[in-house]
Amino acid sequence: MAATNLTELKQPKAAESLIPQVHVGFFDLQSFELMLRIAKGFASSTLVPKEYQNNPSNCMIALNLAQRIGGDPLMVMQNLVVVYGKPTWSSQYLIATANMCGRFSAIRFEFFGEKNTDGWGCRAWTIEHATGEKLVGSDVTIGIAKKEGWFAKNGSKWQSIPQQMLMYRSGAWWVRAYAPELSMGLMTADEASDVFEAQKSSDGSYSVDIDSIKGSVDKSTGEITDQPKQISQDKPDIKPEEIQSKGSFVPSPEEQEAIRQREIAEAEAYSGRQEETPPPEKKKKPESEQLVIE
Repeated sequence: MAATNLTELKQPKAAESLIPQVHVGFFDLQSFELMLRIAKGFASSTLVPKEYQNNPSNCMIALNLAQRIGGDPLMVMQNLVVVYGKPTWSSQYLIATANMCGRFSAIRFEFFGEKNTDGWGCRAWTIEHATGEKLVGSDVTIGIAKKEGWFAKNGSKWQSIPQQMLMYRSGAWWVRAYAPELSMGLMTADEASDVFEAQKSSDGSYSVDIDSIKGSVDKSTGEITDQPKQISQDKPDIKPEEIQSKGSFVPSPEEQEAIRQREIAEAEAYSGRQEETPPPEKKKKPESEQLVIE
């Protein structure tokens, strides 16, 4: 709009104010360039975790997640934990995000059952502001942790700090049930560590030994069973019959000899048929098709 008075003519608007506003995003050139510039700024910082330092690509993914959940980019980077190559949230951050979203009251925890028994458990609950309804999450008990295999894992926090783990897991389950858009479908680092034998490295990331998650597969049902025991290859004195699985069929010496004789007879019969069969006669071409060479 053109200036209409003397004041506007003397003090024109800055050129920056005339530039259209650009939002961070992937699918627009200006938005992508803006995101890349911000990501490079974070990547050059030493305050972000090591998996983001000098790695603008990881920073861009964290920026995208922060934009989608309405969170602070630095907080997202500090609480987005990589486990087995997949991003996961810390349980504390996931609960804090639900508390700060403004749709619910702060998450509270209710314990039940006798302490230090399989029936001891916790459930998370909160009040929805829009309806005043009390939203109660799923029960998490020590018995469930044992049945799922979380409790008995090496270095499991379920053995050292079970009360805290009950709160973390019930809080994460509550968010996944009532506000899944906050977790973006990602697991928590505690859940990923319980599912896999994840080990925390010095840079804060988690790694998994692939052999620890491999198992034998029942080809008839597709069921994954426990990992089969490997037979050492440095024992030459092991006989083949010692490693036969139970219920497998091994022919007796008499049966093996009968099979061999039958194979020899079939081979001789096939050879005889080949000799008796005369070679096919070569058909002569009709005189009309023969070439005439002058």
